[in-house]
Amino acid sequence: MKKTVQDIDVQGKRVIVRCDFNVPMKDGKITDDTRIVAAMPTVKYLIGRGAKVILMSHLGRPKGKPNHEFTLEPVAERISQLLEKQVFFAQCDNVVVPEIVAATKDLNPGDVVLLENLRFRPEEEANDPVFAQDLASLADIYVSDAFGTVHRAHASTAGIAKYLPAVSGFLIEKELKFLGDALNDPKRPFVAILGGSKVSDKIGVIENLIEKADTIIIGGGMAYTFLKANGKKIGTSLCEDDKLDLAIELQKKAEEKGVKMLLPVDSKCGDEFKDGCKTCYADSDDMPDGWMGMDIGPKTIELYAEEIKKAGTVVWNGPMGVFEFADFQDGTKAVAKAMAESNAVTVVGGGDSAAAVKEFGFEDKITHISTGGGASLEFLEGKELPGVAALEDK
Repeated sequence: MKKTVQDIDVQGKRVIVRCDFNVPMKDGKITDDTRIVAAMPTVKYLIGRGAKVILMSHLGRPKGKPNHEFTLEPVAERISQLLEKQVFFAQCDNVVVPEIVAATKDLNPGDVVLLENLRFRPEEEANDPVFAQDLASLADIYVSDAFGTVHRAHASTAGIAKYLPAVSGFLIEKELKFLGDALNDPKRPFVAILGGSKVSDKIGVIENLIEKADTIIIGGGMAYTFLKANGKKIGTSLCEDDKLDLAIELQKKAEEKGVKMLLPVDSKCGDEFKDGCKTCYADSDDMPDGWMGMDIGPKTIELYAEEIKKAGTVVWNGPMGVFEFADFQDGTKAVAKAMAESNAVTVVGGGDSAAAVKEFGFEDKITHISTGGGASLEFLEGKELPGVAALEDK
């Protein structure tokens, strides 16, 4: 268990908080403020306890140099609106300069400052110790609350924790609780659903879940590598031919552990990889030549929904098909619906799965939607997350 903001006295202290304000923008306007809103409980708690709050984040990929297309100024304006108080934006391409250090010393309890985009400095992603110390010089306490970045050892996620007392905010506390409980103390049966295009992206996750889950459901492009390994006809479907032996090995490991591994029994196919292509349905042992599987079919949807209905815990990472094409959304939507209607503890692991749940309107019926795609994937693999490991234990 990691210490949280509630385990430390923040009264009158300067508290620097690593947030995830990497929000979508168009023409300098924020198009989705979900990540900003998600950070507010921690910020409001600190203000309410008389802390002097310094916020920091990255935005986009400015490649280690100032690029005002990626300035955080619109974020400062949005935070001001959400908090109903003025947030001071420390507009400085170098992020930390002596004037900003001096200004943080003059803050009053309840004041809030937002630094400029951390990735305007190449030292951020390089986890440069001097830059980490510069950030630490602004504060007395460090709070990590950007789950989407904790799988990276950067100056603002891991480096800074060497120089200040380091605890988590409410967002990371929630992530660690739901993902941790799902993996280590799940209500059974524990069903894991894995999709996405490549088996190679999910090898570590599958191997870790074979040790923990009761059922593993496979969908998405990665399913066709498993199906081909099992001697099925897959037409021109996506397949990693160099992973066929691995697919057999993973199925064998699951069988030895008594873990049920479900593969699609049918697919919705397309004659081209594009929206609006010709479509047909095919059983998994009878896909016609020249067609590719682009979504799970209706029999598979029924099979998977039935398994989800029986679950005590469901963790989902990766779509069931090419859900960005309207004709191939049904499988992903059906999984989201089955999770929303189940009585299980339901956890969606960020990325495309989280986007799908929101797009289809099931967000409010899911127990927890992770804010970090890459971080949740590495957590499911059982990897140590540098930005979490750096925090103090209770």
